Amino acid sequence: MTIKFIPRSVFPHYDSIPRSYFLGHHRAGLEKMKSMLSRIDYVIECRDFRVPVTSINPMFEEALGDKQRLIVYTKRDLGGGADAVTRKNKELIRKLDHKTSAFFTTSTSAESVSPILRHLKTDKSASHRVAACRVMVVGMPNIGKSSLINTLRNQGVHKAKALRTGEHPGVTRKIGTPIKIIERADESSVYVLDTPGVFVPYMPDAERMLKLALCGCVKDTIIPPVTLADCLLYFINLHDPHIYEKWSEPTNEVMPLLTRFAHQVGLLKKGAIPNIEQAAINFVQKWRSGDLGKFILDDLQAELRTLRDEGARIVGPSPTQMRKTIARERLNKQKGRLQASEDAELRTISSSERR
Repeated sequence: MTIKFIPRSVFPHYDSIPRSYFLGHHRAGLEKMKSMLSRIDYVIECRDFRVPVTSINPMFEEALGDKQRLIVYTKRDLGGGADAVTRKNKELIRKLDHKTSAFFTTSTSAESVSPILRHLKTDKSASHRVAACRVMVVGMPNIGKSSLINTLRNQGVHKAKALRTGEHPGVTRKIGTPIKIIERADESSVYVLDTPGVFVPYMPDAERMLKLALCGCVKDTIIPPVTLADCLLYFINLHDPHIYEKWSEPTNEVMPLLTRFAHQVGLLKKGAIPNIEQAAINFVQKWRSGDLGKFILDDLQAELRTLRDEGARIVGPSPTQMRKTIARERLNKQKGRLQASEDAELRTISSSERR
């Protein structure tokens, strides 16, 4: 008799997950965006289609105010195929910001940016513009901003890419120079500016931190690779545990899976010992590239229920609350260091008295 596989209902390692990835260039970039806002006509906010709610940064709401905005969900192809499920997900995602125009782009089709270009070309507020239109592109780290700009440039003015891109966050550290994406005969051509990815100062929800790390918005050194691979296994099992059947039968145990994976793909140390850490990294990278299933990590129905029931923001606390939380954590750390210093001093005095 075959025992039915039952996936885990919760992920067990939340307590060990760091909650911050707010770096110096994130803060500096956000302050620079604020200072430039009066010279900006549009904001394009990028979010990852695989985490359409988790990749919302509430700090942009405070920093960018009510500036005219578009939302672009990147990497749509990595969050599902061209099927009814994906169409339904797109409908649900549009409800997150029903008053803002939303667009979906893919990693493989340059044509997916065409609706964005058409929107910018036909925008009524720009019909009588006599100066250039400046668009600022913002979003979480490694969300696809530079890739989006390169594709807009290629499709809009048929020129090669202007920005460097990479698989890891932190490639863009400063706000870039304006890049033309729409050519007009008069002076009202459209230019975009790339910006550094900005993380939130504090992520109160460990599951959201793990989701962003899985999508590459957090450096892989922040969360242990095996923990990240284990979290991915948890999400895959909720979606379809047969995705990894070439390496293992359905399982909730990540170590045996990574051991088999390492042996089969040749990730071995001296003495044919499996390199578990590298296997975990490769396992996660396979999902990021679409080779281990294409699905959304956020529960859209649950997020929309929260939005409807609470009538409030659905991602994290307000920026003010986050700053207060960080301040409390710093104070607690300082108190802990002071207490440790005092304890060490007492031990030294006690040891001297005994002698």
